[in-house]
Amino acid sequence: MDRKTFLNHLRSWQNGSITRRDFLGKTGLGLASAVLASQVPGLLMSSRAYAGEKGAIGDRVVLATWPNYHNPNNFTAFADATGAQVQMNVFGSNEEMLAKLQAGGSGWDVFVPTNYTISTYVKLGLIEPLDLARLPNFNLDSYEKRFMAQGIVDGKLYAVPKNWGTTGFVYDSEQIKSRPDSWKAFWDLAKGEASGRVMVHDYQLTAIGNALKYFGYSFNSLDPKELADAEKLLLEVKPHLFAISSDYQPPMRSGDAWMSMCWTGDGSQLHRDLPNLQFALGREGGELWSDFFAIPKDAEHRDAAYAFINFLLDPQVNKREVEAHGYPSGDKRVDALLPKSVLEDPIMYPAAELLSSLEFGAAATLTSPERAELMARFKAA
Repeated sequence: MDRKTFLNHLRSWQNGSITRRDFLGKTGLGLASAVLASQVPGLLMSSRAYAGEKGAIGDRVVLATWPNYHNPNNFTAFADATGAQVQMNVFGSNEEMLAKLQAGGSGWDVFVPTNYTISTYVKLGLIEPLDLARLPNFNLDSYEKRFMAQGIVDGKLYAVPKNWGTTGFVYDSEQIKSRPDSWKAFWDLAKGEASGRVMVHDYQLTAIGNALKYFGYSFNSLDPKELADAEKLLLEVKPHLFAISSDYQPPMRSGDAWMSMCWTGDGSQLHRDLPNLQFALGREGGELWSDFFAIPKDAEHRDAAYAFINFLLDPQVNKREVEAHGYPSGDKRVDALLPKSVLEDPIMYPAAELLSSLEFGAAATLTSPERAELMARFKAA
């Protein structure tokens, strides 16, 4: 295995795109162990965390989250401080998370739902109001209302903000020189000069939503005619795609893919490491979102769940999260700690005129059978 391939696997593991087991399997146990021990010891959990010697909250907390979404050094610090190892499950869509919780026995203690899904979790009885006495680092007044509001249902707080962002696309400016800035350009390039090199999220909200934007329709549309137009476009594009996947960083980094639907933080990470990878928001609009921390009703390690969320809400810890993953936190206390270069990053903090045309996801899209069936037909085509 060459150095570039190994480093790509290492980066994927650090960002949560693949599990530790996958990383060791792809790279070889002996080589991986040697490199980790000598080069990145801070990413390894203390052996004492596995033994639970510090013990007060148990020896683990199980987190369900998104790819490339955390600073692994913060997980190490939490394990060192509490004895609770962070075990991470990675998902690519809110539909996957909902299905897993509805099936029961998820084993999760903390998960990261997007704003528009929380009312559904409440309605289905899958989460309970949070005990704010156990989250002293949470400060409601530190958040903009638009990034906080959907964590509150019927006057009760069910989830606290993690961060917010946008959904745009990333493209390789060395391969695509036209500087696309619209969803029409994205889809036309996918069928044209970028054929075979484009990725679409494995997530109906954004895959269908951004196809709807090609026609100028609402990102959240449930209108049968508009969904039919979006499906026609998706089926036309399908033979030209490199992949349908929400884990698009590895192919973009390797050059196998030239363009992909992309969330804010992935755009920040990719552009930071490879300046030719440019992030754009479609000028027709698209998605604005906020993600939250919530605790499933059947969480086994509830004490560890509260301790973990509270730890990540500490402004100094959250600052390290933001600097690693490239998503704005929405917490004014964290913004006050960030350098000017971060606060002026146009990927993280787009111009107001670009944000004004974006839509928050609508709750009805999560459980829409029409959109679910459309996505299934697109993937099966």
